Amino acid sequence: MFIFPNGVSRISGILRTSFSGYYWLLPHPPCFLQCQSLLFHTTSQSLTDSATKEQLDPFSLVADEVSLIAQRLRSLVVAEVPKLASAAEYVFKDGVEGKMTHSKVLLLMGSAMDFHVAESPPQGGGCALAIEHCKRQHSLAEITEMIHVANHIHDGIVDDANKRGGIGSLNFVMGNKLALLAGDFLLSRAFNALASLKNTEALLLLGTAVENLVTGETMQMTATVEQHCSMEYYMQKTYYKSASLLSNSCKTMALLSGQTAGVANLAYEYGKNLGLAYQLMDDILDFTGTPCSLEKGFLSNTPHGIITAPILFALEEFPQLRAVIDQGFDNPANIDTALEYLWKSRGIERTRKLAEKHSSLAAAAMDSLPDSNNEDVRNSRQALVILTQRIIRKE
Repeated sequence: MFIFPNGVSRISGILRTSFSGYYWLLPHPPCFLQCQSLLFHTTSQSLTDSATKEQLDPFSLVADEVSLIAQRLRSLVVAEVPKLASAAEYVFKDGVEGKMTHSKVLLLMGSAMDFHVAESPPQGGGCALAIEHCKRQHSLAEITEMIHVANHIHDGIVDDANKRGGIGSLNFVMGNKLALLAGDFLLSRAFNALASLKNTEALLLLGTAVENLVTGETMQMTATVEQHCSMEYYMQKTYYKSASLLSNSCKTMALLSGQTAGVANLAYEYGKNLGLAYQLMDDILDFTGTPCSLEKGFLSNTPHGIITAPILFALEEFPQLRAVIDQGFDNPANIDTALEYLWKSRGIERTRKLAEKHSSLAAAAMDSLPDSNNEDVRNSRQALVILTQRIIRKE
């Protein structure tokens, strides 16, 4: 078995940062001698010191790669029709491409996986395999980001939103028809790139994620009042809309790294529970945040009749709240009444505890991965665990 030396069993550290800036432009990977000189040392930050763990920005480990992916995304959405190109480029233009959280988590997940080459490759083969593996990881991050942005575009149309991610929503700036076509265009580019990975399981997992996104939005649009008041229904819909893409992409990342089904399922559990924890904390911010911090506006979901976890927990304590929900929230007085019940209840506290539960499950999935002797792998895993804690603090 050929195993990359310390610092390269995940395709990261020096190898990534040295080559990722230009390997997309090269017809062949850098030569083995260049690669070999880099394989035997690493510059990754150690997380063994407790103070370092506390202060670390989990995403700092992949910041350079995320910047590269942002550049790549802008080149991937070039279209023949100028109007379509402008629409697609709008959401990825420099400085407003959003947080790219999916890409960051996926790159850390890829880095958290030991990468082994099963058989001893010919001279120079190990380096070529390493770089090819890194390219596939980047491709998956780009694919997931395009699906995520396409979904946001379509959601903006459905919600008639005028703002997304701190900028004017595409439907508000360019109209619903062009926004719809731009979202479809991004999905087509994403699945063209996915097909190029030549991995059937990856195609099935990401296809399932897109189906779940559509199912979740449909569940939200067509729910009866009874379903709106069901925590089970809400959590299933939340998984489809907020956690399925990340969980299935994390699982795909593990499989592309040659991991076992068991390890891939742990990656899936991490993404699922991280996504759920994030959305539950977002539910809390709808009631405790400010319009500036929320970007969507105070109580953004309630006027549209979308009942979220804090109100659902309040409903369990105060069944009389159901009469207010039945009337809907077009009337501001009903919002005020619902808030009165919420503040009297433990709805915010119970939602936070549920978010903490899912955050802990995500961290437990990461801690359950097979032990690794590679410091870079351990650092990336630690960064993913730190991320679960930061989500609860909403940092």
